[in-house]
Amino acid sequence: MSIRKTRGFLYTIAKLLGDVSAVSSGSPKKMAKRVGRRAAGRAAGKALRKLFK
Repeated sequence: MSIRKTRGFLYTIAKLLGDVSAVSSGSPKKMAKRVGRRAAGRAAGKALRKLFK
């Protein structure tokens, strides 16, 4: 397994653990913030991808 794949796997696990942490906190405010930030990040990524493609 290459370093690139390992790093990608670790980032994926970190994102999932952040989601689990927000849900396990039980706070609807934290969960909503997490969902909003993930959506904003996804939208920003798509916009940048289109910009530099």
